[in-house]
Amino acid sequence: MHITILALGSRGDIQPYAALGNGLKIAGHQVRFITFESFTTLVAENKLDFHPMQGNAQALVAQGGTDMLGLMKSFGSLAEGYARDLSDPHLGETDLIINQLPAGLYGFDLAEKYGVPMVMASVIPLARTKLFPLMGFPRLSMPGYNKATYYFGEQMAWQIFRATINRWRKETLNLSALPINGYFDQVGTRRIPIVNGFSPHVVPRPQDWNEHVHITGYWFPENKHWRPSRELLDFIEAGKPPVLIGFGSMPIKDPQRTTTIILNALQQSGQRGILHMGWGGIGNQKLPDYAFKIDYAPYDWLFPRMAMIIHHGGSGTTAFGLRSGRPSCVVPFVFDQFYWGERIAQLGVGHKPIPYKKLNAEALAKAIRFGIDNPQTKQKAFELGQRIRADKGIENAVEIFEKILSIGVH
Repeated sequence: MHITILALGSRGDIQPYAALGNGLKIAGHQVRFITFESFTTLVAENKLDFHPMQGNAQALVAQGGTDMLGLMKSFGSLAEGYARDLSDPHLGETDLIINQLPAGLYGFDLAEKYGVPMVMASVIPLARTKLFPLMGFPRLSMPGYNKATYYFGEQMAWQIFRATINRWRKETLNLSALPINGYFDQVGTRRIPIVNGFSPHVVPRPQDWNEHVHITGYWFPENKHWRPSRELLDFIEAGKPPVLIGFGSMPIKDPQRTTTIILNALQQSGQRGILHMGWGGIGNQKLPDYAFKIDYAPYDWLFPRMAMIIHHGGSGTTAFGLRSGRPSCVVPFVFDQFYWGERIAQLGVGHKPIPYKKLNAEALAKAIRFGIDNPQTKQKAFELGQRIRADKGIENAVEIFEKILSIGVH
């Protein structure tokens, strides 16, 4: 069967879907991957067919900043370009569309045009539930509030793209325009199932999710061919395991100030550290001998060699951190990062989150000491890592997609 995966975002957003695509290819399916042209190498590494879209995630994140609405508007600024890049008729040569975009944008329309099923795939819990609000919304004790946040979030995304998508539907796809409230009542039903690529050990299944909302376990990539530099190995082996500190794709206005905070926290806690520069450029300066900077290292190799992981709370980084069996602490900037930071604390595998806006050396040093000096935290992190490593996320997902292909969803 031919399967199309549509995914946009940072590398951490895209990587699980590329790994999923690789799993589907190994299972015997032909897989087309639609994402930004800047991820050509990632798609090639997974040996997937590539349909590139114009745009650069790093530039869009830098433009949108750390405000969720700003990020949505930044990605929405290319709405016309997305429609143009998704208008190629050969995209209709597929049997299933797996769509990572918020609320199933664009993929829903392609599926309708070509008469094929679409499945929403997510690595964060986005299916409506009364148990907790949509990520990015505060927790409030009001009747009906939790479910209402999902309707509001869906509409926020839809209204940014609605005019462009409806024009594309009419002028290019020859479809009628969608109503002002979109198609969201079909999400999480037999018509549009949701497949979640996270672990049930981390996000227990809400009781009000129906049989069309699935949890498979994480979709981890494999980096079999990567080799560390001699300098990185020498630093790791020169003493007790270091602390990894990195904020991934998050833009940082003053990386030198943030680096100073990190170095002071390491010094106060008596720990060595590896600073992952990321898109924010932390650590990109002369460092003391107890710190070492890296531009890249695959997390599945790096994290298990660390004493603790301090990160921004992106879903992919959180997954690798938990799988490593090491304590974590999240320094959240935006959206789901606050949720993952709270989950880490609730699971007892790390310190409560420290919002980036409140980051200081004392708070960070306290979090490091909490993770490294607390035997119970270390044991819980170790045990959770074992359970996550036993999950068969990609295998479970492949089985679900194959079942959907065999029975259809219409």
